[in-house]
Amino acid sequence: MVTVSLEGVEVRLGGRAVVSGLSADLAAGSLIGVVGPNGAGKSTLVRALMGLVPVSGGAIRVDGVPVGAIGSKDMARRIAYLPQGQELHWPLSVERLVALGRLPHLAPFSRMTDADSAAIEDAMRRADVAHLRHRNALELSGGERARALLARALAVGAKGLVADEPLASLDPGHQIDVMELLASEARNGALVIAVLHDLTMAARYCSRLLLIDGGMPVADGPPADVLTPRRLADTYGISAFIARDRAEPLIVPLSRIGRDIRPD
Repeated sequence: MVTVSLEGVEVRLGGRAVVSGLSADLAAGSLIGVVGPNGAGKSTLVRALMGLVPVSGGAIRVDGVPVGAIGSKDMARRIAYLPQGQELHWPLSVERLVALGRLPHLAPFSRMTDADSAAIEDAMRRADVAHLRHRNALELSGGERARALLARALAVGAKGLVADEPLASLDPGHQIDVMELLASEARNGALVIAVLHDLTMAARYCSRLLLIDGGMPVADGPPADVLTPRRLADTYGISAFIARDRAEPLIVPLSRIGRDIRPD
């Protein structure tokens, strides 16, 4: 299992506070959605969690260890990372692309083992790209590429997964497939953190949402408690239709409104 602790985290980029005052304990077995408007600091937060940008205040700990004290290879074995908008530059087959996920487990110049091959096959199957194994990854559609990159992250076999906008470029069917896959990872004991823009998907599949705006925490808790009409108005500047399917909210943005208009 893997755990993450955020303690008063602040991140400054270009002299500007992009994330400020964020604290949360993120436990294994949870699918946690990070939501908020564009520019809220969501991607910066998860990059800081992965040790890719330094914190200027507070602390981030993974399994009780400060992120800065964890080597990149060790971090990759603990938490797999799927960044947003990743570009591909080499004409690899999909199978070879997914195989790159096993690098954190390999010593220099070592060969893939049967366990590595099994992890690659399983990741391609779960991300629905096994039938694309021989395709040139540069020739994939946006949705196919997104699923191949997800398969690469799954192939790591880490106990944690951070996915930044994993639904981008996917059709509705594959969006559902990906969210069900992330939820399944969490049910099987992984800590899964996903930056999401689709609020209905976030509400239906995440057990917990962290809503941030302007780099600062707004709300943290069950989706139904976080995504209220007042908060949608305050953070997104929208009015929305919110219905219930079982206990889960369905959220349909209706119109832009002034942020000074705050529905009850």
